[in-house]
Amino acid sequence: MLFREAILLLALGPLVYYALTLWASITYFRGQAQPLGSEPDYSPPASILKPVRGLDREAYENFASFCLQDYPEYEILFCVLSPGDPAVPIIEKLQDDFPERRIRLLVGAAAIGASGKVNKLCRLVQEASYDLLVISDSDVRVESNYLRDVAAPFTDPKVGAVTVFFRSLIGGSVGATLDAAGSAVEFAASALLARRLEGIHFTLGATMATTKQRLEEIGGFEALANHYVDDYELGRRITDQGYRVELARTPVCMVYPREGLLQFLRHELRWSIGLRNVRPGGHAAIGFTFGLPWTILAAAVAPSAAVAMFYVLAYLILRSVVYLTVGVWGLEDAVVKRNWWLAPLRDMANFGVWVASFFTNHICWRGLDFRVTKGRLIPLKEPQAAGTLFSIKQSSGGALSGEKLVPEMEEGIEFPEPLVDFAVRQTDVTAFVRGKSVGAGDD
Repeated sequence: MLFREAILLLALGPLVYYALTLWASITYFRGQAQPLGSEPDYSPPASILKPVRGLDREAYENFASFCLQDYPEYEILFCVLSPGDPAVPIIEKLQDDFPERRIRLLVGAAAIGASGKVNKLCRLVQEASYDLLVISDSDVRVESNYLRDVAAPFTDPKVGAVTVFFRSLIGGSVGATLDAAGSAVEFAASALLARRLEGIHFTLGATMATTKQRLEEIGGFEALANHYVDDYELGRRITDQGYRVELARTPVCMVYPREGLLQFLRHELRWSIGLRNVRPGGHAAIGFTFGLPWTILAAAVAPSAAVAMFYVLAYLILRSVVYLTVGVWGLEDAVVKRNWWLAPLRDMANFGVWVASFFTNHICWRGLDFRVTKGRLIPLKEPQAAGTLFSIKQSSGGALSGEKLVPEMEEGIEFPEPLVDFAVRQTDVTAFVRGKSVGAGDD
C-alpha cells in the first residue's frame, strides 16, 4: 500500500513540472508578442566568431545568412585548424560572393586545451576587432534582424551575456525528425522555467554573445579550454560575476544532419554525459520530470481503472499542450508543428539515454575519443603533433599573411556523426540569399 501511494505521488511530479513550464512559457511568449517600445536603436560594432571543423549540412546557406544582416558595422571571423579543412572552399566562396562584407578566414590555433572548439575561440577573440563578440555554431542559420536582436539586451549594463532559442530545419531522416521534434521545445521550456525561478545561468552554442570585458573577467576562453560544455560554463561564470544572461527575441534556425536513429541516440547520450558531469544533482533530478515512465508505473499500480486513466490522460494532454504552446505558438517551429505527436516517443528515448548516461563517461566528439570527468575533457589518445600554419585570409582576396608554424593537433582524422547530405535546398530562410535560387530538395 505504501509503495503504491509513493508511486502515485511521485508520478504527479512530471505533471506539475509540465504545468509549471507551460505557465512560464505562456508568460514569456505573451510578453514577446508585445510590440517593441521606442527605445533608441543599439547597434555597436560586432564581431561574429565561428569556430569551424568540417561541413555541416547546407553549410554555405548557414554562413551566408550571417552576411545578410541589417546591421551597420560588423565582421565575420572563421577559424579552422587546417588549410585542408573541407569548410575552407565554402568560406572562400563566401568571401567572393559577399565582397562588401569583412570576412576573415583564420587557419590554425594554439593547442591550449583539449577542446579544439575552444582553442579556436581563443584565437578568434584575439583577432576580433570589436568589443561585442557573437559566437555561433556552424549549423546555425539566422534572419536579417539577428544581430540587432542579440545586441539589444546589452543596453542594460547588468546583462553580461545573451543567448537564443532555436527552431529546426531537417532533411527528413528518422533520427533528425525525432531529435528536432523535441529538442527546441525541451530546451525552451526548461530554460523559461529556470528564468522564472532563478534566472538563466548558461548560454547555448547556437548563440553565445558577450563582450571582451566580461570575457576577460572570467579568464577568457583560455579558462574553458579543457571543458566539454563550454556554453554552460560561459554563462555560469558570467552570472557568478553578478551579471545576467538574457534571451534574444528571435530564435535562430538549427540545421540538423540527416542522422539515423543510433546517431541521434549517441548525440543525446553525449550531451547527457556532459550535463551529469557539470550538474550532477540537476541531472539526477531530471528523473522526476520524465512523464512517460512515471505514468506507466502509476497506471500499473493504480487502485482502479479510473485512476489509471487519469494519469494517462493527464500526461498525454499536458505533454501535447506544452509541445503545441512552446514549439508551435511560441517558437513557430514548423518541424514541431508537423511532429508534436512524437512527444511520447521522444520522452521514451530521453529516459533511456538518461539511464545509460550513469554508466559511462566516454564520448566521441569530432572524431576524437574523450573521457569526461567533472566537466573536463580528457583525451583517451594523445593527439599527434604536427606543424599547423597560422594564417589569415581577408575577404578582399589577396595571399595569406601572418604565417608562422606552431605545434598543433593532427587533422588527418575522420569527422564524427557524418553529415552525409550537403545538398542545398531552398527554404524560407535561404530564399533571399543574394536574390538567387540555391537549389531545392525535400524537407
